[in-house]
Amino acid sequence: MTETPEFSLHNTLSGAKELFVPLDPADVRVYACGPTVYDRIHIGNARPIVVFDVLVRLLRHLYPRVTYVRNITDVDDKIIKRARERDIGIDQLCADTIANFHDDIVALGSLPPDHEPRATEFIGDMIQMIGRLIEKGHAYIAEGHVLFSVATMPAYGKLSGRSMEDMIAGARVEVAPYKRDPGDFVLWKPSDGDQPGWDNPFATVRGRPGWHIECSAMARHYLGETFDIHAGGIDLVFPHHENEIAQSCCTHDTEIMAKYWLHNGFVTMGDEKMSKSLGNLVMACDAIRTHRGETVRAGLLAAHYRAPVALPDSALVEARNVLDRLYRAVGDASSDADAFDSSFVAALCDDLNTPAAVARLHELAGAANKGDGDAATALKTNAGLLGLLGHGG
Repeated sequence: MTETPEFSLHNTLSGAKELFVPLDPADVRVYACGPTVYDRIHIGNARPIVVFDVLVRLLRHLYPRVTYVRNITDVDDKIIKRARERDIGIDQLCADTIANFHDDIVALGSLPPDHEPRATEFIGDMIQMIGRLIEKGHAYIAEGHVLFSVATMPAYGKLSGRSMEDMIAGARVEVAPYKRDPGDFVLWKPSDGDQPGWDNPFATVRGRPGWHIECSAMARHYLGETFDIHAGGIDLVFPHHENEIAQSCCTHDTEIMAKYWLHNGFVTMGDEKMSKSLGNLVMACDAIRTHRGETVRAGLLAAHYRAPVALPDSALVEARNVLDRLYRAVGDASSDADAFDSSFVAALCDDLNTPAAVARLHELAGAANKGDGDAATALKTNAGLLGLLGHGG
């Protein structure tokens, strides 16, 4: 068996690039935060889907088994609000949005995860976790809510590297009079009559989970109390991922939730990140319709995943030109499991350096254009790790 090459990833938890050493080399376990299904994804939402698809493809090249979980959040205040705006049921909104999401990611060439849990399927797991946090003194009940007490976890803030004062000052911390501490966050909230809710042992009224506890419960169900990699966009570092760590570690009495935390940078429009709140969105479906999915994928992989990437139409036109050149070079070559190129794989093993990997594809294309059939085979084979050159041009 070929020796596994050295593989390094930038770990947000340590703030440094680290050698990847799986907890169990026989089963590498990965969790990525998926969509909240109240609207179609935009190109910014598509970036983690594409980037972490490459991560999983690479891991599967290096290790015998990889378990990849990407969740769907189908209970959330944004979903409730959007269903009301459209005057349709929440179930219908979620079903339509999930179907659109699957269409978009298939067009982007991303493989399905091993498990795609929906939050509403794991309410019992969440209730069990919350109960344990209350028993251990890490959570308390106030006015029908259950809140996590951040003061009970001295390591809180380690992932984001921010002090409690900085975190509380941030716009994403909700200040409420029933909190013991402004930084405490909701595990469970009461539901009104027309809001989705479940019976629970915490209060006399029906309720629903907070956002953060959902991922903790689903990750635990499929991957265990600790696992290898937790991935998501950089906007999730705080509060979402910080709170996931707090909940999970305090529930299970573990020092870590995940060993490595990976976060991709924003897709930008000029100097601003792309986001629904700023109203500067390019929907993935529109970009796919105009430029085709593989072109959008190539554009998203043109920059290092941790750096911001700007994707105006001109960048996507250039991505299409790059793909056209590679397709002309690869011709009718087929993939060959023995044709993986050490320089290409080494580039990806250096913290998913996709720009360096693509540069190596251009070198192989140059050789293929000079009649080197082995180079054409290598081009086809290695591009597959990026999810590229899978079509007929």
